[in-house]
Amino acid sequence: MISLTINGTPQQLEVAADTPILWVLRDTLQMTGTRFGCGMALCGACTVHLDGNPIRSCATPVSYAAGKHITTIEAMENDAVGQRVQDAWMDEAVAQCGYCQCGQIMSAVALLKSNPKPTDKDITNAMNGNICRCGTYPRIRKAIHRAALYTEVKA
Repeated sequence: MISLTINGTPQQLEVAADTPILWVLRDTLQMTGTRFGCGMALCGACTVHLDGNPIRSCATPVSYAAGKHITTIEAMENDAVGQRVQDAWMDEAVAQCGYCQCGQIMSAVALLKSNPKPTDKDITNAMNGNICRCGTYPRIRKAIHRAALYTEVKA
């Protein structure tokens, strides 16, 4: 039995300790917002927050999250920074196919929570490892800057 909190809800899960968090979310809890991309922590599609830090859930065993807090894309609608990032994503028409966007948004939210006024270099460093096959990187950068401005205005 593994105890952890997902999106603010305490969970007691009877799963193998080495099961990746991604599969616990998708298969056990039916939370399908977090995507499977590569399965090797290289693409970022599976990014979630563990105690506020972005991690690749496809390669992180659920036992590592025992006693910790996981936040997924499903919780971003109730998160002030998450809402601003999602609004900026829409304003900048970031998504094309959309497959990577949940992971991109989770990485962007983590960045803005730790650094509310990121430079281009900060954005590059924080988003490194989040791959977008459609190549929307310029719009992603622009959306992160826009979300940072929203944060300043609403703060």
